[in-house]
Amino acid sequence: MSTPLVVAKDVRKSFQHMGRTLEVLRGIDLVIEEGEMLAVVGQSGAGKSTFLHCIGTLDIATSGSLKLAGEELTAMSSTRLADLRNRTIGFVFQFHHLLPEFSALENVVMPGLIQGRNRGEMHDRARALLEEVGLAQRILHRPGELSGGEQQRVALARALVLEPKLLLADEPSGNLDSRTSEQIHSLFFKVNEERKTTIVIVTHNPALAASMPRVVTLRDGRVETDEKTERGSYRARATSQTADVPATPSSAAG
Repeated sequence: MSTPLVVAKDVRKSFQHMGRTLEVLRGIDLVIEEGEMLAVVGQSGAGKSTFLHCIGTLDIATSGSLKLAGEELTAMSSTRLADLRNRTIGFVFQFHHLLPEFSALENVVMPGLIQGRNRGEMHDRARALLEEVGLAQRILHRPGELSGGEQQRVALARALVLEPKLLLADEPSGNLDSRTSEQIHSLFFKVNEERKTTIVIVTHNPALAASMPRVVTLRDGRVETDEKTERGSYRARATSQTADVPATPSSAAG
């Protein structure tokens, strides 16, 4: 059997605040196989984003064991963590964190250039990804000239440009209207279906959570439920709604 991509055993995370210890994660046990797609849900303060950050090596667990691609994260140096993160993980956040002075193409290319990859190769790869997410006509536009939904598509393309094994998304449609959210959700399903990328999405969106093949609910820093279901109807619909949705003029809503 193949090695699971993520294995969490008794993962705990606490913070010090004004002389008090705040326990956010209180013993998370979770296994995520390669190619899986799951939602992490729960009330605010349940530990969703903290757990996502620990998986993504943006934060380190206080105790317990957390393995990514077979490598133990908790005792790894910051240099090795950064290298593993760059090789293995892509991120999409609620706020796009695009560089406003650069075009969509330049924003997508940036992770590869930081790693010293070949500029021509990265431009070709970025252009193909932007076409894949429906932005063929917008690649030279700057973020301020794009709608919220278009900016999130750029962020998704940027997250995929180095072909990560794991894509982590924290409220990726939190600032979008319902129609644009549906399009972004469809893109995630398309990426999982066609690229076999493992995807973990933290969300408060009930429609997205209800559509996912696996839903993990956190409560008070622990896994309350872990449910797997067949969501074939949404998956089929999502992959048929390809990224080639015509780009609409910029608007604050989408």
